[in-house]
Amino acid sequence: MQSSIVSRLDELAGWRNEVDRAVTVLARYLIDHDLIDEPQTAALAALRERLASDRLVLAFVAEFSRGKSELINAIFFAQAGRRVLPATPGRTTMCPVELSYSADTPARLSLLPIETRLRGLSLADLRRRDEPWQHVPLEIDNPEALAKALQAVTRTQRVSVETASALGLWSAEQPDDNPPLAADGTVEVPAWRHALINYPHPLLRRGLVVIDTPGLNAIGAEPELTLSLLPTAHATVFVLAADTGVTRSDLAIWREHLGSASLERYAVLNKIDALYDPLASEAEVQAQISSQREKVAATLELPAARVFALSARDGLAARVSGSAGSLQRSNLGELEDALSTGLLPRQRELLESGAVGVIERVRQVAARRIADKRRNLAEQMLELKGLRGKSGGKVKLMLQRVDAEAAEFEHCIARLQAVRAVQQRQLKAALARISNQVLRAEVTAMQSALGARPFNLGGKAAFVTLCTRLKAALASAQSQADEIREMLDASFMQLNAEFGFAFAKQAQPELQRFGRELDLIDHNYSRYLGLLQSWRMASPGFMEQFRRMLLSKLRGVFESAASELELWSRTASNQVDQQLGDRRRAFKQRREALQRIQSAAGELEQRIAEVESQDAQLQELQRLLDLRADEVLKRARAAFPAPAQPEALHAP
Repeated sequence: MQSSIVSRLDELAGWRNEVDRAVTVLARYLIDHDLIDEPQTAALAALRERLASDRLVLAFVAEFSRGKSELINAIFFAQAGRRVLPATPGRTTMCPVELSYSADTPARLSLLPIETRLRGLSLADLRRRDEPWQHVPLEIDNPEALAKALQAVTRTQRVSVETASALGLWSAEQPDDNPPLAADGTVEVPAWRHALINYPHPLLRRGLVVIDTPGLNAIGAEPELTLSLLPTAHATVFVLAADTGVTRSDLAIWREHLGSASLERYAVLNKIDALYDPLASEAEVQAQISSQREKVAATLELPAARVFALSARDGLAARVSGSAGSLQRSNLGELEDALSTGLLPRQRELLESGAVGVIERVRQVAARRIADKRRNLAEQMLELKGLRGKSGGKVKLMLQRVDAEAAEFEHCIARLQAVRAVQQRQLKAALARISNQVLRAEVTAMQSALGARPFNLGGKAAFVTLCTRLKAALASAQSQADEIREMLDASFMQLNAEFGFAFAKQAQPELQRFGRELDLIDHNYSRYLGLLQSWRMASPGFMEQFRRMLLSKLRGVFESAASELELWSRTASNQVDQQLGDRRRAFKQRREALQRIQSAAGELEQRIAEVESQDAQLQELQRLLDLRADEVLKRARAAFPAPAQPEALHAP
């Protein structure tokens, strides 16, 4: 009884493999026949990397004891025949947990001590370091040892109120969210800040990443969850208890961290088995469940179709025992169908769109190179056929003409160098608008604007000003890039007319997507600068972690935009270099052919035959290029197959 989302993940993985194989064949063909330049080689390599490593990230979010871990076990890991994640009554998973797989890392549980929050380092910084983490090897062939090792994510420790406050887990201003105070003045806090499980489960091998996020305090105290992991997840599943509906703390999580309509959101009313009453009829129970669904949809302002009532515990037990009736009664399949039909096709569409765009651009560049070579051969053919029946003096005149054309051609080099100099100057100006120096200056200006005020009081206005100025800098770089494109197009048209080049117009560099990334950063980070998070922002360690994350995110956007501009500029330069090289080789071949014709009788017809053969070879190159490119496009656009017998997903 494999779930529909498991089957669709299987299909997605198979589709990616098929497309990757076709891309590999095309890339090898282009390299073998010198039909590809450096930017296109990089584009194909990036496409293959994305096909191989693209991940589907699902985040499960809830307050404690809502049954998230059991739901994850039921959907993804039931065929392992056991619970992969701890899921027992009461508080279980005490820290955010990521389940994924990397072949470069051994199977292990990596735990980040909660005390690392005091160092002011973000999770992104700490992921690049090994020494802060505690690693626990996982015995994947030993179910009992595996379950025991994963119990570590439930561990807690007792600390003073002062320490809990410094960790961002206690606030005098928000006492309702504080953990209970013991008689000795200590409070219970998680032992770990974050956990990474590298586990070679078949689904994780296929690129699935599951994020298990426990509790309001755990989410709010870790800015990277709200500002990076949750916004970049392909979907979030918000788990509630069916018997209580949306509690105050549930609503706080939703409004503060999941309320954005930009997220793909689903709500789950778990534990409907608790609503079954031996004194009530089946119709009365179903009416109560339907009423709860409607209330949750209204409270969260979600379509009712995005709210699911189910029993994760019953669903897991049914899958392990193989009871189809019990599985249907659990309603687990409704959520799985929604995830598989609403989420995975869009994920594949994004990959398909990227693959089609890359292949079409690569084919265009290769076809242009073939066309340029055929045009040069056509010119040679006209020249050679014009020599039939002519004297040796005519051949000598033709040699002189070739030399004169070659000399005239070299005069265009100065023009091209001038165009390139202007291009480089304008590119430098565009890159200067989005440089790290500009970014640092703008962030420094934001910090100066704050002055001695607490960050949470003046922070939002200063942050809005920062984002506005950074968006203006990106727009300025886009405007400068448009000027480069217009200059190149005008220059190339003149060179094509005067010297017979075939320079193509340049596509507009697309920096708009980086503006959208800035909008997302603006939206997500602004939430941390409001009154709800003011007590956290007052903590120096938390503020430093927030600042580091902000700088890292903004630097990533600006560096990616700069790389996009540089790659776009290199693509324009490469077509100039390629056509210059082809033209020089054509002049050399024409001169050598005429010299052979001048020195040997009968050489003319042989040379004509050679040119005809070369043109036939180029036509065959074009045919095979189209064949291989069409094969990639065919596989990329193919509908998902309907597997007759899905592969059983047993844990290794």
